[in-house]
Amino acid sequence: MKERAVTIEFPLRGEWQAPTTPAKQVPSHGTNRMGLRYAFDFLQVDWEQNKKPFHRLSSLRYLLIGVPLEACYCWGQEIFAPCDGEILTVTDGIPERKTVHWLVDSAIAIKNAATFNERRDKYSQIAGNYLVMKCAEDVYIAFVHLQTDSIAVAPNEKIKKGTFLGRVGHSGNSTSPHLHFQVMDSSDIANAKGIPCRFEKYEIYQKNTWQTVYDQMPDADDRIRFIKE
Repeated sequence: MKERAVTIEFPLRGEWQAPTTPAKQVPSHGTNRMGLRYAFDFLQVDWEQNKKPFHRLSSLRYLLIGVPLEACYCWGQEIFAPCDGEILTVTDGIPERKTVHWLVDSAIAIKNAATFNERRDKYSQIAGNYLVMKCAEDVYIAFVHLQTDSIAVAPNEKIKKGTFLGRVGHSGNSTSPHLHFQVMDSSDIANAKGIPCRFEKYEIYQKNTWQTVYDQMPDADDRIRFIKE
Protein backbone atom coordinates (compact mmCIF):
# COMPACT_ATOMS: atom_id res chain seq x y z
CA MET A 1 0.00 0.00 0.00
CA LYS A 2 1.35 3.42 -0.96
CA GLU A 3 2.15 5.58 2.05
CA ARG A 4 0.27 8.86 2.32
CA ALA A 5 2.18 12.11 2.01
CA VAL A 6 1.49 15.60 3.29
CA THR A 7 2.36 18.86 1.56
CA ILE A 8 3.44 21.80 3.72
CA GLU A 9 5.41 25.02 3.47
CA PHE A 10 9.20 24.94 3.75
CA PRO A 11 10.05 25.78 7.41
CA LEU A 12 13.19 27.88 6.76
CA ARG A 13 14.18 30.98 4.81
CA GLY A 14 17.14 31.57 2.51
CA GLU A 15 19.45 28.96 0.97
CA TRP A 16 19.75 25.40 2.33
CA GLN A 17 20.96 21.90 1.62
CA ALA A 18 19.42 18.61 2.79
CA PRO A 19 22.33 16.14 2.99
CA THR A 20 20.01 13.71 4.76
CA THR A 21 16.72 13.38 2.90
CA PRO A 22 14.21 10.67 1.99
CA ALA A 23 14.75 11.68 -1.63
CA LYS A 24 18.16 9.99 -1.31
CA GLN A 25 17.20 6.91 0.68
CA VAL A 26 14.41 5.50 2.86
CA PRO A 27 14.67 5.27 5.79
CA SER A 28 16.55 8.54 5.50
CA HIS A 29 18.38 8.19 8.83
CA GLY A 30 18.94 4.45 8.50
CA THR A 31 16.12 3.45 10.86
CA ASN A 32 12.34 3.53 11.19
CA ARG A 33 12.52 4.13 14.94
CA MET A 34 11.03 7.25 16.53
CA GLY A 35 9.34 8.54 13.38
CA LEU A 36 12.67 8.88 11.55
CA ARG A 37 11.75 7.10 8.31
CA TYR A 38 11.21 10.27 6.24
CA ALA A 39 13.18 12.80 8.29
CA PHE A 40 15.28 15.63 6.84
CA ASP A 41 18.43 17.39 8.02
CA PHE A 42 18.78 20.96 6.76
CA LEU A 43 21.96 23.04 6.96
CA GLN A 44 23.63 25.95 5.20
CA VAL A 45 26.96 25.65 3.38
CA ASP A 46 29.36 27.70 1.29
CA TRP A 47 28.42 26.65 -2.23
CA GLU A 48 31.42 28.44 -3.74
CA GLN A 49 33.91 26.03 -2.17
CA ASN A 50 34.39 22.47 -3.43
CA LYS A 51 33.88 20.81 -0.05
CA LYS A 52 30.90 23.04 0.78
CA PRO A 53 31.88 23.74 4.42
CA PHE A 54 29.16 24.59 6.93
CA HIS A 55 31.37 27.17 8.68
CA ARG A 56 33.41 30.27 7.81
CA LEU A 57 36.78 29.07 9.16
CA SER A 58 39.44 26.75 7.75
CA SER A 59 39.06 22.99 7.43
CA LEU A 60 42.24 22.57 9.46
CA ARG A 61 40.76 24.57 12.32
CA TYR A 62 37.64 22.36 12.26
CA LEU A 63 39.71 19.16 12.27
CA LEU A 64 42.17 20.21 14.98
CA ILE A 65 40.34 22.30 17.55
CA GLY A 66 36.86 22.81 16.15
CA VAL A 67 34.92 25.94 15.23
CA PRO A 68 32.69 28.10 17.45
CA LEU A 69 28.95 28.04 16.91
CA GLU A 70 29.03 31.67 15.78
CA ALA A 71 31.15 30.65 12.77
CA CYS A 72 28.53 28.18 11.49
CA TYR A 73 26.32 29.57 8.73
CA CYS A 74 22.95 28.29 9.90
CA TRP A 75 23.35 28.54 13.66
CA GLY A 76 20.63 30.87 14.92
CA GLN A 77 18.62 30.92 11.69
CA GLU A 78 14.88 31.31 12.16
CA ILE A 79 12.41 28.42 11.95
CA PHE A 80 8.77 28.94 11.00
CA ALA A 81 5.59 26.88 11.24
CA PRO A 82 4.94 25.17 7.87
CA CYS A 83 1.18 25.01 8.49
CA ASP A 84 -1.50 25.98 10.99
CA GLY A 85 -1.48 23.87 14.10
CA GLU A 86 -1.09 23.50 17.84
CA ILE A 87 2.08 23.25 19.90
CA LEU A 88 2.06 20.09 22.00
CA THR A 89 5.56 19.63 23.40
CA VAL A 90 8.38 22.06 24.14
CA THR A 91 11.75 21.21 25.67
CA ASP A 92 14.20 24.11 25.95
CA GLY A 93 17.10 25.26 28.10
CA ILE A 94 19.42 22.36 27.29
CA PRO A 95 22.96 23.73 26.75
CA GLU A 96 24.68 23.46 23.40
CA ARG A 97 28.32 22.55 22.95
CA LYS A 98 30.02 25.87 22.22
CA THR A 99 32.49 24.35 19.77
CA VAL A 100 31.71 22.11 16.80
CA HIS A 101 34.40 19.43 16.49
CA TRP A 102 34.13 16.43 14.19
CA LEU A 103 35.64 13.94 16.65
CA VAL A 104 33.75 15.05 19.76
CA ASP A 105 30.40 15.37 18.01
CA SER A 106 30.82 12.09 16.11
CA ALA A 107 31.72 10.22 19.30
CA ILE A 108 28.61 11.54 21.03
CA ALA A 109 26.44 10.58 18.06
CA ILE A 110 27.89 7.04 17.93
CA LYS A 111 27.48 6.57 21.67
CA ASN A 112 23.88 7.73 21.64
CA ALA A 113 23.03 5.59 18.63
CA ALA A 114 24.37 2.55 20.46
CA THR A 115 22.91 3.17 23.91
CA PHE A 116 19.76 5.28 23.57
CA ASN A 117 16.53 3.45 24.42
CA GLU A 118 13.38 5.39 23.58
CA ARG A 119 11.35 3.27 26.04
CA ARG A 120 13.60 4.30 28.90
CA ASP A 121 15.47 7.49 28.10
CA LYS A 122 14.21 11.04 27.60
CA TYR A 123 14.00 12.08 23.96
CA SER A 124 15.85 15.30 24.82
CA GLN A 125 18.99 13.20 25.40
CA ILE A 126 19.36 12.89 21.64
CA ALA A 127 17.11 15.75 20.45
CA GLY A 128 18.37 18.49 22.74
CA ASN A 129 15.96 21.40 22.54
CA TYR A 130 12.93 20.48 20.45
CA LEU A 131 9.25 21.03 19.89
CA VAL A 132 6.37 19.01 18.50
CA MET A 133 3.36 20.55 16.78
CA LYS A 134 0.09 19.00 15.65
CA CYS A 135 -0.91 19.85 12.09
CA ALA A 136 -3.97 17.65 11.67
CA GLU A 137 -5.36 14.37 12.94
CA ASP A 138 -2.50 11.87 12.88
CA VAL A 139 -0.04 14.44 11.43
CA TYR A 140 2.65 15.84 13.73
CA ILE A 141 5.97 17.58 13.14
CA ALA A 142 9.10 17.53 15.30
CA PHE A 143 11.73 20.30 15.08
CA VAL A 144 14.95 19.07 16.68
CA HIS A 145 18.39 20.32 17.89
CA LEU A 146 17.20 23.91 18.41
CA GLN A 147 19.27 26.75 19.84
CA THR A 148 19.16 27.02 23.61
CA ASP A 149 16.40 29.33 24.93
CA SER A 150 15.25 30.21 21.41
CA ILE A 151 11.84 28.51 21.34
CA ALA A 152 9.16 31.20 21.08
CA VAL A 153 5.99 29.11 21.47
CA ALA A 154 4.41 27.21 24.35
CA PRO A 155 2.42 23.98 24.80
CA ASN A 156 -1.30 24.25 23.93
CA GLU A 157 -0.67 27.39 21.85
CA LYS A 158 -2.62 27.56 18.59
CA ILE A 159 -0.42 28.93 15.83
CA LYS A 160 -0.75 30.01 12.22
CA LYS A 161 1.36 29.04 9.23
CA GLY A 162 4.48 31.22 9.22
CA THR A 163 4.63 31.69 13.00
CA PHE A 164 8.20 32.06 14.31
CA LEU A 165 8.99 28.93 16.32
CA GLY A 166 12.65 29.12 17.32
CA ARG A 167 16.19 29.01 15.94
CA VAL A 168 18.48 26.39 14.42
CA GLY A 169 20.94 25.08 16.99
CA HIS A 170 23.45 22.43 17.97
CA SER A 171 21.86 20.75 20.97
CA GLY A 172 21.59 17.03 21.58
CA ASN A 173 22.86 14.43 19.12
CA SER A 174 24.04 16.99 16.54
CA THR A 175 27.27 16.73 14.52
CA SER A 176 26.96 20.34 13.32
CA PRO A 177 24.30 23.06 13.66
CA HIS A 178 21.29 22.02 11.59
CA LEU A 179 17.54 21.52 11.72
CA HIS A 180 16.31 17.97 12.03
CA PHE A 181 12.75 17.94 10.73
CA GLN A 182 10.33 15.03 10.66
CA VAL A 183 6.63 14.44 10.02
CA MET A 184 5.04 11.54 11.87
CA ASP A 185 1.71 9.96 12.78
CA SER A 186 1.87 10.50 16.55
CA SER A 187 3.13 12.99 19.12
CA ASP A 188 4.48 10.00 21.05
CA ILE A 189 7.89 9.96 19.36
CA ALA A 190 8.92 6.66 20.93
CA ASN A 191 6.13 4.90 19.03
CA ALA A 192 5.63 7.23 16.05
CA LYS A 193 5.85 6.17 12.42
CA GLY A 194 7.28 8.57 9.86
CA ILE A 195 5.10 10.19 7.19
CA PRO A 196 6.54 11.38 3.86
CA CYS A 197 6.18 15.09 3.16
CA ARG A 198 6.71 17.43 0.26
CA PHE A 199 7.10 21.18 0.24
CA GLU A 200 4.58 23.42 -1.46
CA LYS A 201 7.06 25.61 -3.26
CA TYR A 202 10.79 26.33 -3.26
CA GLU A 203 13.58 27.09 -5.71
CA ILE A 204 16.46 24.94 -7.00
CA TYR A 205 19.65 26.40 -8.44
CA GLN A 206 20.24 24.70 -11.79
CA LYS A 207 22.18 25.79 -14.88
CA ASN A 208 23.17 29.08 -13.22
CA THR A 209 19.62 30.12 -12.49
CA TRP A 210 16.93 29.65 -9.85
CA GLN A 211 13.99 27.51 -10.93
CA THR A 212 10.78 27.24 -8.94
CA VAL A 213 9.43 23.77 -8.17
CA TYR A 214 6.17 22.72 -6.55
CA ASP A 215 5.12 19.82 -4.35
CA GLN A 216 8.58 18.26 -4.20
CA MET A 217 11.26 17.24 -1.71
CA PRO A 218 14.92 18.26 -2.10
CA ASP A 219 17.60 15.77 -3.05
CA ALA A 220 20.90 15.61 -1.18
CA ASP A 221 22.86 17.67 -3.71
CA ASP A 222 20.19 20.28 -4.40
CA ARG A 223 20.96 23.91 -3.67
CA ILE A 224 17.57 25.17 -2.58
CA ARG A 225 16.10 28.37 -1.27
CA PHE A 226 12.77 29.63 -0.01
CA ILE A 227 11.85 33.28 0.20
CA LYS A 228 8.49 34.08 1.73
CA GLU A 229 6.50 36.33 -0.58
